[in-house]
Parts: sequence; structure tokens; C-alpha cells
Amino acid sequence: MSEAFPVTSPLIDAAALAALLGDPALRIVDARFAPPTVVDPDAGRRGHAESHLPGATYADLNRDLSDLTRRGQGRHPLPDSEAFAAALGRWGIAPDSRVVVYDAGDGSMAAARLWWMLHLLGHRQVAVLDGGLAAWRAAGLPEVAGGGDGPAAVAPYPARFADEAIVSTAEILARLDTPPGWLWDARTAERFRGEVEPVDTVAGHVPGARNRPLGLNLREGRLRPANELRAELQPLLQGRPASDIVLMCGSGVTACHLLLAMAAAGLPGARVYAASWSGWIEDASRPVAADRAE
Repeated sequence: MSEAFPVTSPLIDAAALAALLGDPALRIVDARFAPPTVVDPDAGRRGHAESHLPGATYADLNRDLSDLTRRGQGRHPLPDSEAFAAALGRWGIAPDSRVVVYDAGDGSMAAARLWWMLHLLGHRQVAVLDGGLAAWRAAGLPEVAGGGDGPAAVAPYPARFADEAIVSTAEILARLDTPPGWLWDARTAERFRGEVEPVDTVAGHVPGARNRPLGLNLREGRLRPANELRAELQPLLQGRPASDIVLMCGSGVTACHLLLAMAAAGLPGARVYAASWSGWIEDASRPVAADRAE
């Protein structure tokens, strides 16, 4: 096993990844996807066809990392284990693969989502390219166009999601009366407070949730240093173990980026509420809180 691969880190930098190119166990996945405010779901796929890291395959948030036919589970419902395992097989990913995932920049759309989903299968040899394609290009590293340069397909990945690591709406409802601080929301402060809502049909947040916006974990498109993240995130635990924390966002995608930041800070173990805000508001009987400025 290459010592350059970050077995214990959720991140890899561009130089370290460049040094691994040609490793037969390496699998690179391009998970670029336009944010929900951009009405162009195929932008990432087209960008991949135009230029991508050598050997990278493409993972589509809507088609591969979600199952949009599933109702009542938010805007990006998780696919079932079998469908995801088959996709991994098409991308040449097996249990002994060393996987690196990237997107256009900071990892939130949707590299961290794929990183999390691989962890749900028990795959630990996976890292996110810190700074994504932007960092790769800034370093002047090679890219290729078109397709067909990825690895050969293999059998579907032989594992199922660890269901206990996926938080359901029923669990959120059951914990509403417990002391707050266990539920963290990664959306922007304005969306959390209910002042604006550019994507979903209802504004606000789950009662008792605490806001930790995605942007606070970043600096110039990359995760901030681990010691800085830990200094800010650890006090938010309020003495709880990280395993007691549930993370959410608009649709269960950027929450995975907050999970990535916690892991990078040495605070692993939190779980993701997959349906997140868009799933919560599908039932009008569920309570909604808002802190709108007067």
C-alpha cells in the first residue's frame, strides 16, 4: 500500500494525488455538480467531458448519488445500497481500491457526499481532493478531455449501507424534546434563520437546531487547518461525544461536507440526517422555527 495515500486523513492535496497517478489501485471520481440555485443539472457532466483528472470517472449527484424517484425523503434521497454498489462496480471501485473524489472546488458539491456514501459501505480508503479541481489547476497539473480513460468495470461492490449511520426523520422527531445542541445545520445563516429560502418551499429550521454554516470551515476554497477547525468545533459539542451529533442541511449534501470537516479536525463519528430540511418540510405537521430579523 502506498504510504502517500492518506489512510488516516479524509483529505489529500493536489501534489500528493499527482504522485499517485499510475497506481493500479487508484480510482479517481469527479463529482462536480452545480449548486441548487443554478438551473443546469448537467453542468458537471459537461465539464467532466471537456476536461478532467487523468483516469477519472464521473459521478452524477442526481443520477448516481441520489434516487430522485423516492418520495418523502427530501430533494436528494439516498439510492438503495444495490444501486450504489452497481455504480461503484461500473467505476472500477472494489474493496481494495484507493479512492479520491473531487469536485469543482471546496468538496461540498458533491465530493463529500460520495466520500460519506463510501464510508456507509465501510470503505475507508477514500479521500477528498482538498480544493478540488481548482487546486489541481492552480498547481498546473495535467487534465484530459473526453471519456474512456477510466478503469475497467468490476463486480458490484460487496457491501450494504450501515443503516444505523443514517439518521431518519423519526429519530429527529423523537429527539426534539431533548436539550438542544445535538443537531447542527450547515446551511447559510440567512437560510437557517428563515430570512431567505432560494431552494425549498418553506423557510426556517428544525426547532432546537444550531447553525454551523459551511463557509465557516473554508478558506480560499479549501478546508481550514485541522487545529483551527477543532478549536471551533469542539466547544460546539458542549461535552457530547461527536457520535451524539446529527448533521443536516438543505438536502443531505452539504451536511456531508460538515462531516468531512469534523473528521479532518479529529472529531469523527457524527451522523447525517439524509432527508435534511427538504425532507423535514414535506409533512406540514412537523414544527418549524425561524429567527427572522425584524
